[in-house]
Amino acid sequence: MVVSVSGADLFYTIRGSGVPCIVPCILGTSVFERLTPSPLTDHFQFVYVDVRGAGQSTGDPADLTFDVLANDLDVVRANLGLPRVAVLGYSIVGAAAIEYGRRHPQTVSHVITAGTPPTGDLQAVAAASTAFFSADGSPERKAILAENMAKLPPDTPPTMAVFAQTPMRFFDARFDAASLFAGSMFNPRLFEHLFGTLMARWTILDGLESLRVPIMLTHGRYDYVVPFTMWDGIVNQLSNARLQVFDRSGHQPFFEEPALFAEVVLRWMETTRSV
Repeated sequence: MVVSVSGADLFYTIRGSGVPCIVPCILGTSVFERLTPSPLTDHFQFVYVDVRGAGQSTGDPADLTFDVLANDLDVVRANLGLPRVAVLGYSIVGAAAIEYGRRHPQTVSHVITAGTPPTGDLQAVAAASTAFFSADGSPERKAILAENMAKLPPDTPPTMAVFAQTPMRFFDARFDAASLFAGSMFNPRLFEHLFGTLMARWTILDGLESLRVPIMLTHGRYDYVVPFTMWDGIVNQLSNARLQVFDRSGHQPFFEEPALFAEVVLRWMETTRSV
C-alpha cells in the first residue's frame, strides 16, 4: 500500500492482528516482517513503513529530519484511520520511534525500542561495544568471531561483513542470519544521511521535558553491538521509561524471544500511560 505525502510516496505493509504498532523500516518492509514472527503477530497489528528514500518509498533521503519522519509516520497512521498507535524502532532507528512519540504524544500511545543506543554517536557506540565484548564475551564467542572475520575476503562490503558478527548480535553465536536479511534494499544515500547527519548528534537527553510518552527500552543480554549497559545512569533521568533486558537474546530480542517479548510489552502497555 502507498500513501502520498509532500515530496514522497510512502510504501507500507500490514501483518498481524491486535494492538496497532508502526515499525519504521530502512531496509525494506520484508526484512522487518521476517524479524517479527508469531506470536508477535498474534498480538500486534504491525504497520511496516519504508521511510522516504528507503525500500519501495520514494523521496530524497536528504529531506529527512526528525520532524519529517514523525509527520510521515503519522500520515500513515491517519490514512489507516487509527486514533492511536504504538511504535517499535529497531537498533538506531529507535531514535526515530522516540522522536515520533515526542512530537505526537496525542497519537502515539507507547514507544518500544529494541537494541537502541541513547545516542547516535557511532564512535561512542563502537567504543561501548568493544569494551563490553572484551570484558563480557566468552572465550567461545571471541573465538567464533575471530574465525568468522578471518574467513572474509579482503574486499567484503560492510553489508556482508555484518553476518560475520553473529557472536556479537545473537544469543546463538553460530546463528545464520543471512536468510533473515535476504532481499534487503540498501540505499547508501539514506544510510549516509541517517547515520552521518541526522542521528549523529542525537541524544535522548535533549529536551527531556517534552518526552512524555511511555518508553520501553528492550535489550538482549548478549547484545554486544549496542550493550544494555549504555543506558546506565540514563534511564533514571527519563520520567516514563523502563529498561527491559532479555536473557536469551542479542541485538533483536523481539525475534529471539518473541513470546516473552510480547508478554512483557503488552503487560507494560496495560499499566502505563503518557505523563
